[in-house]
Amino acid sequence: MPAWKALNGTPEADGFRMPPEFAPHAGCWLLWPERPDNWRAGAIPVQAAFIQLVAAIARFEPVTVGVSPRQQRAARAALSGYARVVVVPNDDCWVRDTGPTFVVDGRGGRRAVDWRFNAWGGVYERHARDDRVAGMIAATEGAPRYRAPLVMEGGSFHVDGEGTVLVTEQCLLNPNRNPRLDRADIALYLHRYLGVRQIVWLGKGVVNDETSGHIDNLACFVRPGEVLLTWCDNRRDPQYRVSRDAWARLREARDARGRRFRVHRLPSPPPLHMTRAESRGILRRPGIRALRAGHRLAGSYVNCYLANGAVIAPLLGASTDEAALHALARAFPRRRVVGVPSREFLLGGGNIHCLTQQVPAV
Repeated sequence: MPAWKALNGTPEADGFRMPPEFAPHAGCWLLWPERPDNWRAGAIPVQAAFIQLVAAIARFEPVTVGVSPRQQRAARAALSGYARVVVVPNDDCWVRDTGPTFVVDGRGGRRAVDWRFNAWGGVYERHARDDRVAGMIAATEGAPRYRAPLVMEGGSFHVDGEGTVLVTEQCLLNPNRNPRLDRADIALYLHRYLGVRQIVWLGKGVVNDETSGHIDNLACFVRPGEVLLTWCDNRRDPQYRVSRDAWARLREARDARGRRFRVHRLPSPPPLHMTRAESRGILRRPGIRALRAGHRLAGSYVNCYLANGAVIAPLLGASTDEAALHALARAFPRRRVVGVPSREFLLGGGNIHCLTQQVPAV
């Protein structure tokens, strides 16, 4: 069947499941940042940071970057030697959420799940092209795709590859996504489209995360049975209660194989706020409060990317950067930890994990 055609059935029924991010990759997809109402100074600062990110990932695995037709020449020149550049019309660069979730069958088969996308519950008004990104990437990769019948984003779940998925109630049960579906309905779809058996429900996500609390800012799998958790020791910070609630839930939970979780604490940065200069020219996104000077940014070191043999980690320009890199090195002793300056990404509402989508090796 041609890759662009939607498959009948579900991944689970066809023997496919989502592999974990820490499994080997065939490559990584990103989208060139260019949306003028979301990036300051004509997107020039974020594009400079993006080039550094692509160069870092390209040291460890092949990289493909999608770009709009109007900026393909600039992107090809900037990324020459680092990435394959292909035309993928889009509304913004958050390919973790707009791109496909790849699933495999263990026999050399690879397919894609194409989730419905509504811009994180209406944070952006313009997102029709983003809803077509997953299908275009799947076709480029030659992966037949399933068109899932619900709104979902790749940053809202993390799997361990052995039947367990991490999610947050704040995001998946939010009425701005699938108002007619309850917890049981969402759980059924996760079973069918990710191939998981056990769902670990955490509560809220990182404070002020405009995605309504994506898990990829709060927690991720290090390996089966081990979780990395955003941690805060400042009792006056609202993140303190969020992290401790997640800790308590993880301590009580079991994975699909009945194991208790080992939890690695990753320090949160101190509260990071948008400056007056940074706020100029940035879209006032309708789904959140006006992005003006003093707006708290949802900074998190958990929002990293696990490349082949490496952890590509955000540097937030905070006093906690060095401690976070050391904590990541302890959690991933067999991977090289590479820090990439990422405050420019954070100003647009996400970070390194949000900008990347792995293609699993088969």
